[in-house]
Amino acid sequence: MSERVAFLGLGIMGSRMAANLAENGFELTVHNRTAETAEAFAAEHDGVTVAATPAQAAAEAAIVFTMVVDGDQVRQVLLGEDGAATEAAPGTLFVDCSTIGPAATLEIGAELDERGSSLVDAPVTGSSPKAQDGTLTFMVGASQAEFERLQEPLQAMGELIVRAGPRGQGQMIKLLNNALAAANCAAVGEALIVGSRAGLDLDALVQVVGSGAGASTMLDLKAAPMRSHDYSTLFKLEHMLKDVRLCLEEGQRLGVPFPSAAHAREILCAGMGMGHADDDFAAMIEPLQGGAGERL
Repeated sequence: MSERVAFLGLGIMGSRMAANLAENGFELTVHNRTAETAEAFAAEHDGVTVAATPAQAAAEAAIVFTMVVDGDQVRQVLLGEDGAATEAAPGTLFVDCSTIGPAATLEIGAELDERGSSLVDAPVTGSSPKAQDGTLTFMVGASQAEFERLQEPLQAMGELIVRAGPRGQGQMIKLLNNALAAANCAAVGEALIVGSRAGLDLDALVQVVGSGAGASTMLDLKAAPMRSHDYSTLFKLEHMLKDVRLCLEEGQRLGVPFPSAAHAREILCAGMGMGHADDDFAAMIEPLQGGAGERL
Protein backbone atom coordinates (compact mmCIF):
# COMPACT_ATOMS: atom_id res chain seq x y z
CA MET A 1 0.00 0.00 0.00
CA SER A 2 3.06 2.24 -0.07
CA GLU A 3 2.88 2.81 -3.84
CA ARG A 4 0.22 5.04 -5.37
CA VAL A 5 -2.00 3.20 -7.82
CA ALA A 6 -3.94 4.44 -10.84
CA PHE A 7 -6.86 2.52 -12.35
CA LEU A 8 -7.99 3.23 -15.92
CA GLY A 9 -11.36 1.84 -16.98
CA LEU A 10 -14.35 1.62 -14.66
CA GLY A 11 -16.69 -0.71 -16.50
CA ILE A 12 -18.47 -3.78 -15.14
CA MET A 13 -15.23 -5.38 -13.98
CA GLY A 14 -12.92 -2.39 -13.53
CA SER A 15 -15.24 -0.52 -11.18
CA ARG A 16 -15.45 -3.48 -8.84
CA MET A 17 -11.72 -4.16 -8.96
CA ALA A 18 -10.89 -0.53 -8.27
CA ALA A 19 -13.38 -0.51 -5.40
CA ASN A 20 -11.46 -3.31 -3.72
CA LEU A 21 -8.24 -1.35 -4.03
CA ALA A 22 -9.88 1.69 -2.44
CA GLU A 23 -11.42 -0.38 0.33
CA ASN A 24 -8.05 -1.94 1.10
CA GLY A 25 -6.43 1.42 1.72
CA PHE A 26 -4.55 2.08 -1.51
CA GLU A 27 -3.95 5.65 -2.58
CA LEU A 28 -6.00 5.52 -5.76
CA THR A 29 -6.45 7.74 -8.81
CA VAL A 30 -9.06 6.72 -11.38
CA HIS A 31 -9.88 7.67 -14.94
CA ASN A 32 -12.74 6.59 -17.15
CA ARG A 33 -13.59 7.57 -20.71
CA THR A 34 -16.99 8.74 -19.43
CA ALA A 35 -16.02 11.30 -16.79
CA GLU A 36 -19.35 11.07 -14.95
CA THR A 37 -18.64 7.41 -14.18
CA ALA A 38 -15.34 8.29 -12.54
CA GLU A 39 -16.90 11.13 -10.55
CA ALA A 40 -19.67 8.84 -9.29
CA PHE A 41 -17.08 6.22 -8.31
CA ALA A 42 -15.04 8.75 -6.36
CA ALA A 43 -18.16 9.98 -4.57
CA GLU A 44 -18.78 6.44 -3.31
CA HIS A 45 -15.20 5.73 -2.16
CA ASP A 46 -13.23 7.85 0.27
CA GLY A 47 -9.82 9.13 -0.73
CA VAL A 48 -10.16 8.45 -4.46
CA THR A 49 -8.88 11.11 -6.87
CA VAL A 50 -10.35 11.56 -10.34
CA ALA A 51 -8.03 12.34 -13.25
CA ALA A 52 -9.22 14.07 -16.41
CA THR A 53 -6.86 12.08 -18.63
CA PRO A 54 -4.89 8.82 -18.43
CA ALA A 55 -1.71 10.91 -18.42
CA GLN A 56 -2.86 12.82 -15.36
CA ALA A 57 -3.82 9.59 -13.61
CA ALA A 58 -0.40 8.06 -14.20
CA ALA A 59 1.68 11.14 -13.41
CA GLU A 60 2.12 10.32 -9.71
CA ALA A 61 1.35 6.60 -9.76
CA ALA A 62 3.91 3.84 -9.42
CA ILE A 63 1.53 1.14 -10.65
CA VAL A 64 -1.09 1.74 -13.35
CA PHE A 65 -3.88 -0.78 -13.96
CA THR A 66 -5.91 -0.88 -17.16
CA MET A 67 -9.19 -2.73 -17.62
CA VAL A 68 -10.70 -1.90 -21.00
CA VAL A 69 -12.17 -3.82 -23.93
CA ASP A 70 -9.47 -4.63 -26.46
CA GLY A 71 -5.97 -4.00 -27.72
CA ASP A 72 -6.87 -0.81 -29.54
CA GLN A 73 -8.26 0.69 -26.33
CA VAL A 74 -5.21 -0.39 -24.31
CA ARG A 75 -2.93 1.21 -26.89
CA GLN A 76 -4.96 4.42 -26.87
CA VAL A 77 -5.16 4.73 -23.09
CA LEU A 78 -1.45 4.03 -22.63
CA LEU A 79 0.27 5.36 -25.75
CA GLY A 80 -2.22 7.68 -27.43
CA GLU A 81 -2.61 11.43 -27.04
CA ASP A 82 -2.76 12.12 -23.28
CA GLY A 83 -2.00 8.42 -22.77
CA ALA A 84 -0.73 7.24 -19.42
CA ALA A 85 2.80 6.63 -20.67
CA THR A 86 3.23 10.25 -21.73
CA GLU A 87 3.47 11.46 -18.12
CA ALA A 88 4.58 8.30 -16.32
CA ALA A 89 7.86 8.38 -14.44
CA PRO A 90 10.61 5.93 -15.42
CA GLY A 91 10.07 2.63 -13.67
CA THR A 92 6.27 2.85 -13.71
CA LEU A 93 4.73 -0.60 -13.86
CA PHE A 94 1.73 -0.88 -16.16
CA VAL A 95 -0.58 -3.81 -15.44
CA ASP A 96 -3.11 -4.65 -18.12
CA CYS A 97 -6.05 -6.73 -16.89
CA SER A 98 -7.89 -6.55 -20.22
CA THR A 99 -8.01 -9.51 -22.59
CA ILE A 100 -6.12 -8.46 -25.72
CA GLY A 101 -4.04 -11.50 -26.69
CA PRO A 102 -0.28 -12.03 -26.49
CA ALA A 103 0.59 -10.37 -29.82
CA ALA A 104 -0.84 -6.97 -28.82
CA THR A 105 0.61 -7.31 -25.32
CA LEU A 106 4.13 -7.91 -26.64
CA GLU A 107 3.86 -5.05 -29.12
CA ILE A 108 2.61 -2.51 -26.56
CA GLY A 109 5.07 -3.80 -23.97
CA ALA A 110 8.01 -3.25 -26.32
CA GLU A 111 7.00 0.40 -26.79
CA LEU A 112 6.69 0.92 -23.04
CA ASP A 113 10.12 -0.67 -22.52
CA GLU A 114 11.57 1.98 -24.84
CA ARG A 115 10.07 4.67 -22.59
CA GLY A 116 11.66 3.24 -19.45
CA SER A 117 8.49 1.66 -18.10
CA SER A 118 7.29 -1.93 -18.11
CA LEU A 119 4.11 -3.82 -18.98
CA VAL A 120 2.70 -6.83 -17.16
CA ASP A 121 -0.29 -8.73 -18.50
CA ALA A 122 -2.64 -9.78 -15.71
CA PRO A 123 -5.98 -10.79 -17.24
CA VAL A 124 -8.61 -12.17 -14.90
CA THR A 125 -11.19 -14.90 -14.78
CA GLY A 126 -14.31 -14.76 -12.68
CA SER A 127 -17.16 -12.50 -13.71
CA SER A 128 -18.59 -9.47 -11.91
CA PRO A 129 -19.62 -11.24 -8.66
CA LYS A 130 -16.02 -12.36 -8.10
CA ALA A 131 -14.75 -8.90 -9.00
CA GLN A 132 -17.20 -7.54 -6.44
CA ASP A 133 -16.02 -9.73 -3.57
CA GLY A 134 -12.32 -9.68 -4.46
CA THR A 135 -12.01 -13.35 -5.41
CA LEU A 136 -10.85 -13.08 -9.02
CA THR A 137 -8.17 -15.31 -10.48
CA PHE A 138 -5.22 -13.45 -12.02
CA MET A 139 -2.91 -15.06 -14.57
CA VAL A 140 0.18 -12.87 -14.64
CA GLY A 141 2.77 -12.57 -17.38
CA ALA A 142 5.71 -10.96 -15.59
CA SER A 143 9.22 -11.36 -14.27
CA GLN A 144 9.50 -12.79 -10.79
CA ALA A 145 10.45 -9.36 -9.42
CA GLU A 146 7.43 -7.71 -11.05
CA PHE A 147 5.18 -10.49 -9.79
CA GLU A 148 6.37 -9.99 -6.23
CA ARG A 149 5.95 -6.22 -6.48
CA LEU A 150 2.30 -6.69 -7.46
CA GLN A 151 1.30 -9.04 -4.66
CA GLU A 152 -0.39 -6.46 -2.42
CA PRO A 153 -2.69 -4.86 -5.02
CA LEU A 154 -3.48 -8.17 -6.71
CA GLN A 155 -4.35 -9.79 -3.40
CA ALA A 156 -6.76 -6.92 -2.73
CA MET A 157 -8.66 -7.89 -5.89
CA GLY A 158 -8.10 -11.62 -6.25
CA GLU A 159 -8.06 -14.95 -4.50
CA LEU A 160 -5.82 -16.99 -6.82
CA ILE A 161 -2.80 -15.21 -8.30
CA VAL A 162 -0.70 -17.32 -10.67
CA ARG A 163 2.51 -16.34 -12.39
CA ALA A 164 1.95 -17.75 -15.88
CA GLY A 165 5.45 -17.01 -17.12
CA PRO A 166 6.98 -14.07 -18.99
CA ARG A 167 5.02 -11.25 -20.60
CA GLY A 168 2.24 -12.52 -22.87
CA GLN A 169 1.78 -15.89 -21.20
CA GLY A 170 -1.00 -14.63 -18.97
CA GLN A 171 -2.88 -13.56 -22.08
CA MET A 172 -2.45 -16.96 -23.71
CA ILE A 173 -3.82 -18.77 -20.69
CA LYS A 174 -6.77 -16.36 -20.55
CA LEU A 175 -7.64 -16.97 -24.20
CA LEU A 176 -7.57 -20.73 -23.74
CA ASN A 177 -9.65 -20.47 -20.57
CA ASN A 178 -12.33 -18.39 -22.27
CA ALA A 179 -12.40 -20.52 -25.39
CA LEU A 180 -12.97 -23.57 -23.20
CA ALA A 181 -15.71 -21.73 -21.32
CA ALA A 182 -17.48 -20.77 -24.54
CA ALA A 183 -17.23 -24.30 -25.93
CA ASN A 184 -18.57 -25.73 -22.68
CA CYS A 185 -21.40 -23.18 -22.59
CA ALA A 186 -22.40 -24.25 -26.09
CA ALA A 187 -22.36 -27.91 -25.05
CA VAL A 188 -24.55 -27.17 -22.02
CA GLY A 189 -27.06 -25.38 -24.25
CA GLU A 190 -27.10 -28.20 -26.78
CA ALA A 191 -27.70 -30.78 -24.05
CA LEU A 192 -30.59 -28.75 -22.65
CA ILE A 193 -32.19 -28.51 -26.08
CA VAL A 194 -31.90 -32.26 -26.71
CA GLY A 195 -33.31 -32.90 -23.24
CA SER A 196 -36.21 -30.54 -23.92
CA ARG A 197 -37.07 -32.24 -27.22
CA ALA A 198 -36.96 -35.60 -25.42
CA GLY A 199 -39.49 -34.33 -22.88
CA LEU A 200 -37.13 -34.59 -19.93
CA ASP A 201 -37.58 -32.87 -16.61
CA LEU A 202 -34.76 -30.34 -17.08
CA ASP A 203 -34.45 -29.85 -13.32
CA ALA A 204 -33.62 -33.55 -13.05
CA LEU A 205 -31.20 -33.35 -15.98
CA VAL A 206 -29.29 -30.45 -14.46
CA GLN A 207 -29.22 -32.08 -11.01
CA VAL A 208 -27.85 -35.38 -12.32
CA VAL A 209 -25.31 -33.84 -14.70
CA GLY A 210 -24.16 -31.47 -11.96
CA SER A 211 -23.37 -34.39 -9.68
CA GLY A 212 -21.52 -36.45 -12.28
CA ALA A 213 -18.80 -36.35 -14.90
CA GLY A 214 -20.63 -33.72 -16.95
CA ALA A 215 -20.52 -31.15 -14.13
CA SER A 216 -18.98 -27.79 -14.96
CA THR A 217 -18.87 -24.17 -13.98
CA MET A 218 -20.83 -23.34 -17.13
CA LEU A 219 -23.58 -25.74 -16.11
CA ASP A 220 -23.73 -24.04 -12.71
CA LEU A 221 -23.68 -20.50 -14.09
CA LYS A 222 -25.50 -20.67 -17.42
CA ALA A 223 -28.11 -23.47 -17.38
CA ALA A 224 -30.62 -21.44 -15.36
CA PRO A 225 -30.25 -18.21 -17.40
CA MET A 226 -30.54 -20.22 -20.61
CA ARG A 227 -33.73 -21.89 -19.43
CA SER A 228 -35.29 -18.65 -18.22
CA HIS A 229 -33.92 -16.55 -21.11
CA ASP A 230 -32.48 -14.10 -18.59
CA TYR A 231 -29.37 -12.67 -20.19
CA SER A 232 -28.53 -10.10 -17.52
CA THR A 233 -24.92 -9.31 -18.29
CA LEU A 234 -22.13 -10.85 -16.31
CA PHE A 235 -19.88 -11.15 -19.38
CA LYS A 236 -20.96 -9.68 -22.70
CA LEU A 237 -21.44 -12.01 -25.64
CA GLU A 238 -19.47 -9.70 -27.93
CA HIS A 239 -16.52 -9.76 -25.54
CA MET A 240 -16.57 -13.56 -25.42
CA LEU A 241 -16.60 -13.63 -29.22
CA LYS A 242 -13.55 -11.34 -29.26
CA ASP A 243 -11.68 -13.63 -26.85
CA VAL A 244 -12.52 -16.81 -28.77
CA ARG A 245 -11.48 -15.14 -32.03
CA LEU A 246 -8.13 -14.14 -30.52
CA CYS A 247 -7.59 -17.68 -29.27
CA LEU A 248 -8.28 -19.16 -32.70
CA GLU A 249 -5.90 -16.64 -34.28
CA GLU A 250 -3.14 -17.77 -31.91
CA GLY A 251 -3.93 -21.40 -32.71
CA GLN A 252 -3.74 -20.65 -36.41
CA ARG A 253 -0.40 -18.89 -35.91
CA LEU A 254 0.88 -21.96 -34.07
CA GLY A 255 -0.60 -24.39 -36.59
CA VAL A 256 -2.86 -26.06 -34.02
CA PRO A 257 -6.61 -26.55 -34.63
CA PHE A 258 -9.21 -25.96 -31.91
CA PRO A 259 -12.48 -27.21 -33.48
CA SER A 260 -14.70 -26.86 -30.41
CA ALA A 261 -13.67 -23.22 -30.06
CA ALA A 262 -14.36 -22.66 -33.76
CA HIS A 263 -17.85 -24.11 -33.27
CA ALA A 264 -18.41 -21.77 -30.31
CA ARG A 265 -17.24 -18.83 -32.40
CA GLU A 266 -19.91 -19.52 -35.01
CA ILE A 267 -22.64 -19.71 -32.36
CA LEU A 268 -21.43 -16.45 -30.83
CA CYS A 269 -21.39 -14.83 -34.27
CA ALA A 270 -24.99 -15.91 -34.77
CA GLY A 271 -25.88 -14.49 -31.37
CA MET A 272 -24.34 -11.17 -32.41
CA GLY A 273 -26.43 -11.23 -35.58
CA MET A 274 -29.56 -11.78 -33.51
CA GLY A 275 -28.88 -8.62 -31.50
CA HIS A 276 -27.39 -10.14 -28.34
CA ALA A 277 -24.01 -8.35 -28.40
CA ASP A 278 -24.51 -6.63 -25.06
CA ASP A 279 -26.27 -9.56 -23.40
CA ASP A 280 -24.55 -12.18 -21.30
CA PHE A 281 -23.05 -14.95 -23.40
CA ALA A 282 -25.72 -17.30 -22.00
CA ALA A 283 -27.60 -15.87 -25.00
CA MET A 284 -25.69 -18.47 -27.06
CA ILE A 285 -28.82 -20.54 -26.43
CA GLU A 286 -30.82 -18.34 -28.83
CA PRO A 287 -29.14 -19.39 -32.10
CA LEU A 288 -28.91 -22.98 -30.81
CA GLN A 289 -32.67 -23.02 -30.24
CA GLY A 290 -33.27 -21.51 -33.65
CA GLY A 291 -31.21 -24.17 -35.36
CA ALA A 292 -33.00 -26.96 -33.52
CA GLY A 293 -36.51 -25.52 -33.73
CA GLU A 294 -36.87 -26.15 -29.99
CA ARG A 295 -37.33 -23.35 -27.43
CA LEU A 296 -36.62 -24.02 -23.78
